[in-house]
Amino acid sequence: MKLNSKQIRHLRGLAHHRSPAVTLGAQGLTPAVLAEIEIALAHHELLKIKLSSGDKSSRHQMLERICEVTQATAVQEIGRMAVVFKPSPESRIPLP
Repeated sequence: MKLNSKQIRHLRGLAHHRSPAVTLGAQGLTPAVLAEIEIALAHHELLKIKLSSGDKSSRHQMLERICEVTQATAVQEIGRMAVVFKPSPESRIPLP
């Protein structure tokens, strides 16, 4: 899904006060972690993820892989935190 700048700003504001729902450990992206992210996205639509330690490029690759597998859109990536959005059929988060 393609988001415009107003929608991204709105989603970033909503995600600011949320705690990370999923934390990636030292083993990185495993099938179990990807399944958990899918479940969390289906339930919440907007998800904050804490990426495992590593350099910036490896964390960015993890985020791209998450978005590719889950069909989600990356909203924000700052340090080890990432925010992704995937609208569900019964939309819970109205976009401006």
